[in-house]
Amino acid sequence: MPEPHAAVGERRDSAGPPYTGQHTVRNRIQHGPCALCGRHAELTFHHLIPRKVHRRTFFRKHFSREDLARGVNLCRLCHKGVHRLHDEMTLAKRLNSLESLRADPALARHADWVRKQKKGLTGADAADG
Repeated sequence: MPEPHAAVGERRDSAGPPYTGQHTVRNRIQHGPCALCGRHAELTFHHLIPRKVHRRTFFRKHFSREDLARGVNLCRLCHKGVHRLHDEMTLAKRLNSLESLRADPALARHADWVRKQKKGLTGADAADG
């Protein structure tokens, strides 16, 4: 049985891995093509319906757990751009599919910019670019 007050990074029990407070399967570092810009890079998981709104009644009534868990793998620059350009409610209601993300003019401009960046550039290096 896990300890009730284990801190982040501490073991929850003697048999399991350290508790990180995150989903370990989705947060494994993966490399491959970004779903928005197409660059081969380290990928992060983007929930198409942001986790912040999952507990709201509207989303619990209108979407299954599987729908709420759906997402795409994005490079760090594209992932930061998605969240910088749009708030969670806009992402949840209007931009909740890969097709709608790709069709958004602001995200399309951002993806064009990302394609021109150096391979080693990360979100922190390019935040003001």
